[in-house]
Amino acid sequence: MSAAPPRASLLLLAYLAFVSLGLPDGLIGVGWPSVRADFGVPTEAVGLLLTAGTAGYLTSSVLAGFTLARLGVGRLLAVSTLLASLALTGYAASPALTLMVGCALVLGLGSGAIDSGLNAYAAGAFGPRHMNWMHAFFGLGVAIGPLIMTAVLGAGLGWRWGYASVAVAQLALATAFALTVRAWRDRSAAVVVPVGPAGGPASADLTAGGPVAAGPAVGPEPAVPATAADGRAAAVPVRETLRLPAVWLGAAAFAAYVAIEVAAGLWAFLLLTEGRGLAAAPAGLCVSGYWGSLFLGRVVQGLVAERLGTGRVLRASLVGMAVGAVLIALPAPALVTVAGLFLLGFAAAPVFPLLTLTTAERVGAAHADRVIGVQIGAAGLGAALVPAGLGVLLGNTSVTLLGPALTVLALVLLALHAAAGRRPTGA
Repeated sequence: MSAAPPRASLLLLAYLAFVSLGLPDGLIGVGWPSVRADFGVPTEAVGLLLTAGTAGYLTSSVLAGFTLARLGVGRLLAVSTLLASLALTGYAASPALTLMVGCALVLGLGSGAIDSGLNAYAAGAFGPRHMNWMHAFFGLGVAIGPLIMTAVLGAGLGWRWGYASVAVAQLALATAFALTVRAWRDRSAAVVVPVGPAGGPASADLTAGGPVAAGPAVGPEPAVPATAADGRAAAVPVRETLRLPAVWLGAAAFAAYVAIEVAAGLWAFLLLTEGRGLAAAPAGLCVSGYWGSLFLGRVVQGLVAERLGTGRVLRASLVGMAVGAVLIALPAPALVTVAGLFLLGFAAAPVFPLLTLTTAERVGAAHADRVIGVQIGAAGLGAALVPAGLGVLLGNTSVTLLGPALTVLALVLLALHAAAGRRPTGA
């Protein structure tokens, strides 16, 4: 097999798209006190925005996987980014919280489709290094969002200008996706070509559009899941995809992983202050360090996975997550807990990208686009339900149960990954 290298322009757009996915998440934390004051609503009303956004995200992320073969990734990204821009414009112009909640639903629809579509495309086109780096840029977006809102509020412009500025950036990105629809389609059509005995293509009639030239060999990049370019994904009945055990095992693994990542970041501050006796300021820095280790891990381990192989790095990362969770669970001084938190973040860093990247190995290329959509949706569900459930558990028992809960989740994740790898794909 030979694979064409990813175009620099498409890589840049993919990175910017993931920055744009993180920006709204960063805006709401700083902007909500001003939004709440303007609308005269209680603090907990932010839950309405989050619920609406999650509902839209789950819906579109799953549907995107099943419609990607028909729409094409370029069109999907252009339309979805435009939806996100319109939703953020609605945020900026909303006269009441009710309309803002409706816009949150639209924003979730756009964000879920972007996330699912880009992950499905990148799983075949980018390889482990760029897959990890793409997800690292999401963290960059989450970090930039508060800076934008802080700067806007500091200039006395009001919270609406923060959302308006990001809406303009999203509109520019949607325009870029629209202008590069052909490039995304061409990439899907020409990524993988069987090589014949003489070094040329084994078959000249690989797509409806005619011959496809073989590109230069590039490292360990995997084969691209079947897309609209060759029609194979569209030809496979949906029921055949949903019948594969690896689909649901993989979805459960994504839910478990994201539950660990979010729950650790959400409740670590409480554990460090109330459970380990750490002061608020250093505890806050340690939580920031956890997110920083996640970002750093994706940058570093993207290179490592390309050299050592995705399977080896993924297995080591899953074990590392379990070890980090055990350190958090130990009734030891705060330093041990912090070390476990940092280890958990660094080990977890490549798991989501590499699980996405290896989807085709578990379910077969013809099912991969759809399954990635299901996995992204399951991840959103895990992020919404499990950390909230842990909050109820910790509030009614002891905050020190966070470590044991994370350990159980990490072991479940290991078992799910092993089971999904053993199941026949039926591909």
